[in-house]
Amino acid sequence: MALGLAWGAPACGGPTETVGPPAAPPPGPADKNPADTASTAPAARTAPNYAALGRDEVNRLAVRHNLPLYWVADKNQNRAMDPDEVVSLLFYSGTPIAKTPRWVENGKFTPAFDTAFAKLLQGEPPAPSGAAAGELERRKLVAEDLDQGYVSLVQTDLTGLSAEEKTFARHIFAASDLIDTLYLTQKGVLGLSKDLPADDPASAALFYRNRGPKCAGPKTEKNPACSAIPGAAPLVDVYPRALQSQAKFCDTLEKNPNSKKLLDPFTVVRDNGGKLEPVPYSQAYKDTMAAIAGELRAAAAALVDPKEAALKAYTAAAAQAFLDNDWFRADEAWAKMSAQNSKYYLRIGADETYWEPCSHKAGFHVSFALINRDSLAWQAKLAPVQQEMEKSLAARIGGPYKERKVSFHLPDFIDIVINAGDDRQPIGGTAGQSLPNFGPVAGESRGRTMVMSNLFSDPDSLRFRRKQAESLLSKETMAIYQDDSKASLLTVILHEATHNLGPAAKYSYKGQTTQQAFGGGLASMMEELKAETGAFYFAELLKKRSIIAADAAHRAHLQGVIWAFGQISRGMYAPTGERKPYGQLAAIQLGFLMDEGAISFDPAALAANGEDKGAFTLHPDKFGAAADKLMKVVGQAMATGDKNAVLALTKKYVDGKLVPMDAITERVTRQPKASLVYAVDL
Repeated sequence: MALGLAWGAPACGGPTETVGPPAAPPPGPADKNPADTASTAPAARTAPNYAALGRDEVNRLAVRHNLPLYWVADKNQNRAMDPDEVVSLLFYSGTPIAKTPRWVENGKFTPAFDTAFAKLLQGEPPAPSGAAAGELERRKLVAEDLDQGYVSLVQTDLTGLSAEEKTFARHIFAASDLIDTLYLTQKGVLGLSKDLPADDPASAALFYRNRGPKCAGPKTEKNPACSAIPGAAPLVDVYPRALQSQAKFCDTLEKNPNSKKLLDPFTVVRDNGGKLEPVPYSQAYKDTMAAIAGELRAAAAALVDPKEAALKAYTAAAAQAFLDNDWFRADEAWAKMSAQNSKYYLRIGADETYWEPCSHKAGFHVSFALINRDSLAWQAKLAPVQQEMEKSLAARIGGPYKERKVSFHLPDFIDIVINAGDDRQPIGGTAGQSLPNFGPVAGESRGRTMVMSNLFSDPDSLRFRRKQAESLLSKETMAIYQDDSKASLLTVILHEATHNLGPAAKYSYKGQTTQQAFGGGLASMMEELKAETGAFYFAELLKKRSIIAADAAHRAHLQGVIWAFGQISRGMYAPTGERKPYGQLAAIQLGFLMDEGAISFDPAALAANGEDKGAFTLHPDKFGAAADKLMKVVGQAMATGDKNAVLALTKKYVDGKLVPMDAITERVTRQPKASLVYAVDL
């Protein structure tokens, strides 16, 4: 997501409780962190004009200057920053808690804030005099990449927790710092921060937001000159560097006679005298993982309330997994947690594989959240029909796939407190997950599905999303659109539920799983295509069962299409050539729906904003049949391991000309995407 954990100053302006120091945050040279100078600067003699800059400009320039400062809202509509409207972001660019500046104390701005605000009043960080043309162009590209994200605050008030719960939270935050260190090690970028230009705060901001030197915005990510560190070309740590220099090295690994062991998700591959060997995570990253285990054991020990017995058991089991690499045993404890037996959601370990070029190795992450009780209402609606959902899907797919008994946890709504490691994306982020991805819990559909209900529902995200929609949709279809997040949440709920249905996890055909039949990148894309198609397919099922109203299904379909626009705008392939699973599934889905008449694109029609020529129109009466047909195509390909069928889909819709990708990309990327930052009051 973006820029690290955060700690917010209380709204009343009093001092924030210190929990530190955190254990081994990702290194960032103290002499290169602009926040350091802000926190130690003498008090300004004359307070700056707090009305001199608008809110959007303050938040944009704060990122450019790498300052952990965020203007939450102009609460009193006086068009000026006030002390109760500002938070200080912690764990920003690797800054230790002890060096985090205090912007507000005793209800007033501090001298440190005035010094920081004076920097914002100066505008863009200046380039050094005499800089070469290439360096000036690099800095321009860095600024452009940063501007493609708009900081979106996730703020949580934990001041009402008990003393034991606060101690638990502190240890989770410390473990999260270490997870960041571990994830950056996996990505091969941990030691590069020392090479950041000392006079370039924007490059430092990009490095920590993007989790490395490469640019991440759809307009800039493929430009090799766009980098926080001139000439940096990091390689992931989970495969040998020499192997990664070979063309199609992922294919080489997948065809290796020892591929099953080499591609185990919880190992790294090392070159031992010319022989490739798997090394368990707990051995490859022993010291950091042991430190994480220590924090988790301390967190578990802090919990004495019997109401949190399930959370305590999982935290202790996760601690052990960091020592012995037995993630499946930790999964058993995790699957026993639910919205009924804990008010928290915690997942810490290694799960998703999309972060690395071969899509095989699990990336370390943390999601720490509070259970949103609204999820219980959805669970009550879906629990009686989850087996019916599996039965319907099995019938639609047909042989050789057969209905199986499913018993997965229905979606929990969670309000994120912090995300760390692989869960923090540079731009945008994950709105839902179904975990685990491997092992008995996954194979037996006993995992947990969660919907992150407090992300992307802030006013800034909603206004940018509406502008994107108005530039692409016809006036007729825009009439269906609503700003509230309920329709989006429904698509996420059904997407994540579908991960547990149909050909999933341990399913194999003729002795091959989809990973083995398709290869990592293609398999990841198809699993996500199955899930997103399920969001359309099951909305129709729920509509027929009168569980949701017809207009709710239509709004959910529209939100799914708008989500597809956003993914398409980020491109089909990464700069290094590997598939982007979400972009490709979105292109396949949109193209298929266009072929079936559920969506039409008229290049001569005026969009709802009255400015853009060329508009999409949704045809709700045709959506059910189109979703039904696509579910059959996708499900059959996965059930039979038919790689040729999958490649045919990508050839037609990903690499073909049916979907107007250029128009979608241009209009979507006019508006910045959310770049999440975090604040916690404890």
